[in-house]
Amino acid sequence: MRLRVTFHTGARELPWDDVLAPGRALSYALLERGAPELGQVLHKSGWGPHALVPFGYGAPIFPAAKRRRGVYTTDGPGIVEFGSPLYAVAEGWAAALASTPVLAWGATAFIVDKIEPLEAPTFSSGKAVFRTVTPVVMKSSGRAGSGDRATRQAWCLPGEPEWDVYMQGNLRRKAVTLGLDPEVALENVGWVGPKRSFAVGSGVKGKKPGACVEVMVSGEPETLSALHSWGLGQANSTGMGWIGG
Repeated sequence: MRLRVTFHTGARELPWDDVLAPGRALSYALLERGAPELGQVLHKSGWGPHALVPFGYGAPIFPAAKRRRGVYTTDGPGIVEFGSPLYAVAEGWAAALASTPVLAWGATAFIVDKIEPLEAPTFSSGKAVFRTVTPVVMKSSGRAGSGDRATRQAWCLPGEPEWDVYMQGNLRRKAVTLGLDPEVALENVGWVGPKRSFAVGSGVKGKKPGACVEVMVSGEPETLSALHSWGLGQANSTGMGWIGG
């Protein structure tokens, strides 16, 4: 399930380091008000056997804003979405948002105009095409082409060795985390965007690199719906791998 928040702001641009990073702290702050016990569990221990954090969010978008080179413009009404395959998380957010007139997105105030719940698509065919609007990040084994370990782990981009394998493993771990059918498969990668790096949640050093992708995934419809509400790849709770639409 997703929540779409429509808002307006007096700001005319966002610092690039605040495009994604504030969303993690805000997500937990809303849970602290709407579902405090659940929020503490997710923050301290994660969920399920792999201790993952099953929620994600997208960058704020401003459909009417005029693009300016090198600037993340915020003219006109904005939209930001939060999502989780756990209804209790979405319900906690909704409860908190109902009494929250202003969201603090870092140092920028988003004045809330409307909150809409959005159910995930059903994917009755057993196939889904997911296109992300924030970069998908993934770490691989860190082994060189010879098979020798070059580093403990390394960032891996779509199209590079091991990316497909690690992506499919990530999809299956997410299904197991939610108690859903883990027979989910990455069928193909249809498009890869340019490499991008973003600052992520507060307290996390450096930037995470990745690329937006379009992929076809097959599996049980319930599993695909859950993935749509969560995101692709790692670090979804920092805004990475958010699926558009």
